[in-house]
Amino acid sequence: MRKILVVDDDSTLVKLIAMALEVNGYEGVTAGDGEQGLKAASEESPDLILLDIMMPVMDGLTMLEELRKTSYIPVIIISAYGDAERVDKARELGIECFVSKPFGFEALIGIVDLVFREEESESAQVPAEAED
Repeated sequence: MRKILVVDDDSTLVKLIAMALEVNGYEGVTAGDGEQGLKAASEESPDLILLDIMMPVMDGLTMLEELRKTSYIPVIIISAYGDAERVDKARELGIECFVSKPFGFEALIGIVDLVFREEESESAQVPAEAED
């Protein structure tokens, strides 16, 4: 079962996302801010992170910067703050995609599924042998 870390300070939304993930065959683990998210990423070894930007203690972009120093876990940003500067910074840090709040849970699960399918497809591709 793939493990997904949900990092957001909205505890109700985090619980709902975790439930939606579990109903769809994923294991959901949660954190309420960037510091907790970094700790959980280290301890839980998730396969994917759903990350909000605006959070107390440590915001999502700072968490992502810290995470990228040691890990390239796929990250999907989920945020109501999608201004160009934040989106560009997140893309520079290597996110898979940006999902604007509010969003539908079915759409979010579809994006998660797509990220995993793309990852599996990339790992299954064998480089073509060089022609002489």
